Amino acid sequence: MKKIKLITLAFLSLLIAAGCSNNHGRYQQKNDSTPTRLPNEFELRDAIPRAEEKSRGGNKHYQVRGKNYQVLHTADNFKQSGIASWYGKKFHGHLTSNGEIYNMYGMSAAHKNLPLPSYVKVTNNDNQKTVIVRVNDRGPFHQNRIIDLSYSAAYKLDMLKTGTANVTIEAITFNADNQPIIIVDNKISTGNYIQVFATRDKQIAEKTAKAITTLFQQPASHQKIHNIYKVQVGPFQDQASLEKVLNQLKTNGYSGAFRVSL
Repeated sequence: MKKIKLITLAFLSLLIAAGCSNNHGRYQQKNDSTPTRLPNEFELRDAIPRAEEKSRGGNKHYQVRGKNYQVLHTADNFKQSGIASWYGKKFHGHLTSNGEIYNMYGMSAAHKNLPLPSYVKVTNNDNQKTVIVRVNDRGPFHQNRIIDLSYSAAYKLDMLKTGTANVTIEAITFNADNQPIIIVDNKISTGNYIQVFATRDKQIAEKTAKAITTLFQQPASHQKIHNIYKVQVGPFQDQASLEKVLNQLKTNGYSGAFRVSL
């Protein structure tokens, strides 16, 4: 019994010590800080938009600091301009509003009203640099800011020196075949992809997408359309990049790969 009591006391002491050393709620840091390394090439690739079910968490109307926030039913036709900020080390490894884990090197973002998850294209209006991010968190709750970007996304927009940037957000939505489209000035802008192949086997589609991402350093994904899984690479920003990857795929065992415009 004495041994058990000693172990219990030791455990309680550790808990008390942990509580005393951390007065910052669930975060280990009081203030946010910059990571110790820059994002690598792979971490700077845009998020790949795909049709997803709404998250179980984070999609109800909510209140923060006495202010009520309404969650949009859909991201269709959503466009917004304003100030973007970013969040880093303090929040890295902690839960996002929809129950995922925040990765400051991932292409993600926080927004006050968009459904979770949503995909948006963010343009830095000062230098016209763009990034596509997946919104999986709530915030920022500063009065004059409209979106909180991950560290990698902020780096890609070249806004780390200033900390904030004047941006435009455009929602990426999906057509009847669950293919991504983006609304720009009330017009549908199509994206350029490479379709590698199609299969009814989900596991084969998943393994192929992962293999292509690793081998060719290009973001590949699979989409289910009418019980067929289509493995695609993209989107590509320019024709030259698309043709280069298409030729690489064809000479490395994917002779049936072809370009598709969505």
